Amino acid sequence: MDMKETPKLPSSFILASASPRRLEILQTLGIDPEILVPDTNEDCDRAAVPPELLVEGLACRKARAAGEMLMRCGRGEEDCLILAADTVVVLGDRILEKPRDAEDARQMLRALSENTHRVCTGIAVLCRGILTMDVQCTQVRFRSLTEAEIEAYVASGEPMGKAGSYAIQERGALFVEEICGDYFNVVGLPAVCVDKLLSENYGFGLASFARDADRTPK
Repeated sequence: MDMKETPKLPSSFILASASPRRLEILQTLGIDPEILVPDTNEDCDRAAVPPELLVEGLACRKARAAGEMLMRCGRGEEDCLILAADTVVVLGDRILEKPRDAEDARQMLRALSENTHRVCTGIAVLCRGILTMDVQCTQVRFRSLTEAEIEAYVASGEPMGKAGSYAIQERGALFVEEICGDYFNVVGLPAVCVDKLLSENYGFGLASFARDADRTPK
């Protein structure tokens, strides 16, 4: 194959995630992935390893589980690209999970107020028998939040189901004073990081999968 020739694209682009935010980011790029949510065992001592290793390991576990799911469905011979991700919010040495209830959300928001935290996303790609992975971290600083603001935000219901009890792409944007790094990483999928991972390891980038991309063999 000529060095300038772009490798043939996989026939299927699979997002191994139920996250609507990750889907929206890909759709913004013109990509309509197939959604496949594997039943992945995420049980582990989350405090025992650095957050970067945690999210990378969980993303790899999800990608492999999605590949196994395709095998069980009789699609093992299909030429697929599987993209998986895992995101955590880290304040100091503490991982902020999704809130258990309203009071847990309030406590997280109080802790984030006037503090800088990290958002770490691990990504993993499984394609043609090759598993690759990377991690992206972004620093986010919250302004000072009043009790009234915290109460109103929790009452809106937005913190529920969100790691760290906020959504930067929604009303939570009003709390963010400063960000250092990839904004889309905080949303849940660092697109530039994914694109680089694909380009360096498989020979094609995310733009190749866009609906209007030229797929004519070179």
